[in-house]
Amino acid sequence: QVQLVESGGGLVQAGGSLRLSCAASGSIFSINAMGWYRQAPGKQRELVATVTKGGTKNYADSVKGRFTISRDNAKNTVYLQMNNLKPEDTAGYYCSAAWVNGRNFWGQGTQVTVSS
Repeated sequence: QVQLVESGGGLVQAGGSLRLSCAASGSIFSINAMGWYRQAPGKQRELVATVTKGGTKNYADSVKGRFTISRDNAKNTVYLQMNNLKPEDTAGYYCSAAWVNGRNFWGQGTQVTVSS
């Protein structure tokens, strides 16, 4: 099992920045990819960004150029730096960690609210 604890959400004005953190514990040696997903009310959960243990990154088109994902393997922590936030970025943000065998784990989520 993997436990994920997120922090860093909050309320920010449009154009502002937030940094999310997610610390993993438990059976972390089997983790390959870590990342962030988000879910707005009435919408499906969608990918925001992922990063593999080797450093390969993937971003949703809607956040490219504004969000940056990074990972500290020594601290088993993944970060999401969010700049130039827009009201449409408002959602619950969920950290994920995937084992090499594909099993996925989720954090409890942290709310990001962007006011216009």
